Amino acid sequence: MHRHVRLGPCGLLAAAALLAGPAAGADATPAAGADEGDVITVTASRVERRTREVPAAITAIDANRIEQSQMLNVKEAITGTPGVLIDSKNGGYDVRLIIRGAGQKANYGVREIMVLRDGVPMTDPDSFSRFDFIDTQDIERIEITRGPGSLYAGGAAGGTVHVISRSVFDATNRVRLGLGAHGARTAHARYGWVAGESDALALSVSRRVLGNAWRNRNKFDTTQIGLKHGRLLADGGTWETELSYSEADLQLPGSLDQTLFEEYRRTGTVEATQDPWKHKGRYSRIWFLTSRLEWSQGRLTFKPRVYANRWEHFHPVTGTINVNPGTTVLGADLELAWEHRAAGAPAQLVGGVTVRLDDTDASRKYKYADVATGFGGRITATLSDRTGDLMSTQRARILLWGLYLQETLRPAPRWLVDLGVRVDRASFDIRTDQTWRYDYAKGTYVLDPDVILVDRAFWLASPRLGVSHRLNDTLSLYLSLAQASQVPSENELRKNAALDPATVRNAEIGLKGRASGWRLDLALYRMRATDEIVAVLDAGGDTTFQNAGETRKLGLELSGRLRLARRWWLGLDYAWSDYTFERFTEVMSGVSFDRSGKRIPYVPRHQWSVSMEYEHPSGFHARIQSDSWGSYHIDNANSETYEGYRWVTRLALGFRRGPHRLLLTVDNLFDDRYAVEVKKSTYRAGGTWREKHYYYPAAPRAVMLTYRYELGETRR
Repeated sequence: MHRHVRLGPCGLLAAAALLAGPAAGADATPAAGADEGDVITVTASRVERRTREVPAAITAIDANRIEQSQMLNVKEAITGTPGVLIDSKNGGYDVRLIIRGAGQKANYGVREIMVLRDGVPMTDPDSFSRFDFIDTQDIERIEITRGPGSLYAGGAAGGTVHVISRSVFDATNRVRLGLGAHGARTAHARYGWVAGESDALALSVSRRVLGNAWRNRNKFDTTQIGLKHGRLLADGGTWETELSYSEADLQLPGSLDQTLFEEYRRTGTVEATQDPWKHKGRYSRIWFLTSRLEWSQGRLTFKPRVYANRWEHFHPVTGTINVNPGTTVLGADLELAWEHRAAGAPAQLVGGVTVRLDDTDASRKYKYADVATGFGGRITATLSDRTGDLMSTQRARILLWGLYLQETLRPAPRWLVDLGVRVDRASFDIRTDQTWRYDYAKGTYVLDPDVILVDRAFWLASPRLGVSHRLNDTLSLYLSLAQASQVPSENELRKNAALDPATVRNAEIGLKGRASGWRLDLALYRMRATDEIVAVLDAGGDTTFQNAGETRKLGLELSGRLRLARRWWLGLDYAWSDYTFERFTEVMSGVSFDRSGKRIPYVPRHQWSVSMEYEHPSGFHARIQSDSWGSYHIDNANSETYEGYRWVTRLALGFRRGPHRLLLTVDNLFDDRYAVEVKKSTYRAGGTWREKHYYYPAAPRAVMLTYRYELGETRR
């Protein structure tokens, strides 16, 4: 294993500051993003409120932090947030996102976490979220609320990620071009203009390509086009509409065994995979239309949102090739806010109704047409992703509707109380007509005609009590009691139709500090989940799902920011997580094992991040961040651990002059060779228990240079 001599963050930035030249003696200014006040957020309570007053753990990632990132995916901005584990296997939209343990069971996409874009849900009714049609080049800020009790979703046990795009009324024109290592290329253009006194339009086009030449079949590319229209209404309201189209092509390279992983650690490249499935990927096409209105009359504010989505994909995975010619999504969220007085003090009532329908008529599964086989017909390798015989067809209709209500009281000048509840009903109507299926144990296709019906409905209740108390001019204390229910996903119900929804209860206390030279967020929480849905890795890599009787999650999250000097800011983020199965019987290859008292896999006990920022009046700015994950167990039995990683560092150096911007980023600065995920399956084959390890390597060092040219608004 190679070693590096490393400068600390201060040493690196001090060296970088010398590059600023004679201007270093100019008048000092605060670092960009060092807001002297507090940040206003809308995610936790659906109303504008400063983070200090929010009785929940919330992180707001501002425009300055985003501008210091290439934003090839959301991981670049979110990494380092305490309690949030995020990584990507190829730098595309395939982020694995875990918040306080929620989302850990997902092999693909994001589960148990509500993802919003401009207040519109990107999350399906079964809690599955994708980032393939979020244009990361058009993001203004990101807000993350950790823990259950969201007014936006009853099934968000982990929390809410709210991606807020650039406003159509920001009529700034810009062109951005980037070139980097391993075949990375980006291009983005945004043209905004004002028509008359009340209308604004913005057209954006983005192209991202990650060749990922360090690994075979690991390419990602996407093209996105968006058109926004906004109108200022005569009474002061706004009406905004957006139409976007996305093409996102993602190759999925598979896992490594220990021998291949050691080869990667020696060389930094790897061509092979241990999986027979050499041609996995997801190639999607998405149309998205949304329209939202904000209109006030006296003390009432009305915020209706409607949206429509049509997506299709070609998705070769283990054993099958999924072809979905189109899923139609229709949804609406009708929100009303009423400012009034209660017991002589200001109060606000927020309520509304939401409905969403996901309708898939004719998705199909096919065999791989071109395969190599071994003894007993076991598939040893795919030769292409050409479709073969039809295996099954499926029709699915998933309907979600819900009601939400929250009363905010201010019983005294220093006190704020949120009393909220959300109730949802999710219904699944799925019919699968099966002819063939892939047998994971035998490693081949077997004839198994069957009709599989899933007709289930779930009620979800999410009550919440939040109390915030301002101790003095800088410190606030909060208490939060909340619950969320988590329905099984469509795929989980197909694997195990008897799954019950999970219920998560959270008790949390926190401290928040805001001052001109420092910020502090501290949260202590205790969560208990009953019937938590747990992933079990079985023979041939087959993932099945079971309900655990009870799990317990204890955690501490700390986030601090300190001005060291007028141009320097130091950041520290830390999370301690103690997650265990209180009652869980795991069934593997038909045999039951008691996992009570075992730690939940993949979640490290310790996670920390250290950052430092510098900005000079000359236009030079720099940021360095080092992230660490502690060791974690790689299976439910806690039979082995993976060491995690230490001090994986990202450096960003930028320069601004007039309309010109230059940004140089170096990801994985010291070229650490580690795995973003390691897991292990134990299964019985031929009367013998066997083990298999799955390693997913992280990308080696990557350098990228971006130039941006920015102009003011255009008026017509």
